[in-house]
Amino acid sequence: MLMRVTLTVLATAGAVAAQEGDRDEGRALYLTYCAQCHGEDATGNGPMAELVAIETPDLTRLAARNDGVFPTEAAARQIDGRARLLAHGGDMPIYGPILEGGGTIALRLPGGQVMMVGRPLADIIAYLQSVQTE
Repeated sequence: MLMRVTLTVLATAGAVAAQEGDRDEGRALYLTYCAQCHGEDATGNGPMAELVAIETPDLTRLAARNDGVFPTEAAARQIDGRARLLAHGGDMPIYGPILEGGGTIALRLPGGQVMMVGRPLADIIAYLQSVQTE
């Protein structure tokens, strides 16, 4: 009996379907929360970039700097605050609480695992994936 329950739980856990965010929604969120530093075109040239103590990264080259693979987990952790980044004398603005609304979805990571995130964060990730360049 215990083996059947364990197998059922494992099968159910493995059945989490990965989803994608909405690029258009992600662009709107990006323009609201990220463009001041990273620029409207995501190349790191926003109007606040010169006030930041470190170089504001070009977000269109995240995949290029990661052997051609978009770093989904690292990007999500940076945006929602799970990974800290010192910027203008303090942490990068953390939007985690704002990006947790709208329900939770499973994003597929490059290795095939899934990462549970709020829909708004998934939308921003989808937008950032769409602007990647060589």
